Amino acid sequence: MADVSLRGVRKSYGSLEVVHGVDLEIASGEFVVFVGPSGCGKSTLLRMIAGLEPISGGDISIGGKVVNDIPSPERGIAMVFQSYALYPHMSVYDNMAFGLKLAKTPKAEVDQRVREAARILQIEDYLDRMPKALSGGQRQRVAIGRAIVRNPRVFLFDEPLSNLDASLRAQTRIEIAKLHDTLDATMIYVTHDQVEAMTLADRIVVLNAGNIEQVGTPLELYSNPVNTFVAGFIASQRMNFLPVSPSVNHLTLPGNRLLTLSTTNLETVRTLGVRPEHLELATDASTAHLSGILSVIEQFGEYALAYVELPDGQLVTIKLDGAPDLTLHDTVHITIPPGVVHLFDDAGRALR
Repeated sequence: MADVSLRGVRKSYGSLEVVHGVDLEIASGEFVVFVGPSGCGKSTLLRMIAGLEPISGGDISIGGKVVNDIPSPERGIAMVFQSYALYPHMSVYDNMAFGLKLAKTPKAEVDQRVREAARILQIEDYLDRMPKALSGGQRQRVAIGRAIVRNPRVFLFDEPLSNLDASLRAQTRIEIAKLHDTLDATMIYVTHDQVEAMTLADRIVVLNAGNIEQVGTPLELYSNPVNTFVAGFIASQRMNFLPVSPSVNHLTLPGNRLLTLSTTNLETVRTLGVRPEHLELATDASTAHLSGILSVIEQFGEYALAYVELPDGQLVTIKLDGAPDLTLHDTVHITIPPGVVHLFDDAGRALR
């Protein structure tokens, strides 16, 4: 295990800077997930830590040692990519052992490391198979096993589940979480999938356009996002955002209905945010904060997502338990519990 430190790390391609002075401290044994939309710089940042991309400025340290000019093979890291990158003409055993053999590791040690990694990943029965005889999930476990045998100080994962179907993604996600618990290793994981980030991470680093927007535990980011970008990106369903007009102790919502809040200094509020799971249906229009037409309903069995179109054309999403008795195109009334709202100023910064 080793800690990883990034101080003022920048990356430029010619005159275009794509990573802007990132500062980040990752503790030894921590599982940190980089998350953000495509093009935000998360994979570039991971590749700079790995030594696969030169940095344009700043310092990267692993285990207290600056590694800016140290080649990738000497950094004590192992990387698992989106593509499995297995040698098709080699058995699972030989794929996992290949790097150790190149390093002239004694044969007995190679065998011990490969079989121990196979035991941890539950692929002992596949060691004699060729990659073409494996499922996608099994191939990814072989790729992870190839990283484990190196006994790295830091594991780097670059969207390793993107090629798997939904059920395999869930299964392999659990296996990676168990692997971290078993190895107690430092892991840095890149994904655009919020569910992966929320379920795997000790801490999440939210990136946007080459900058860090917020760093925190999954629950910290869910409960206290620092701005509308984080609020809208973190969680399985996007937060609803409503334009509001402030008064002394209430906000005027779309449709000119009022939401009374005990919060003071409402005059700087321009946007109200509320998560779909916190909205409630109202039976009486007179008590509702919002009303609109049910345009779409998605049934998932244990819950449903209802999409309600407000008079101004904006869609509001409500997450409802079970299978609610709703009819498309009916008018739906919604209440907003005051204690669960998020308030943002005109720049999108959180106010509470």
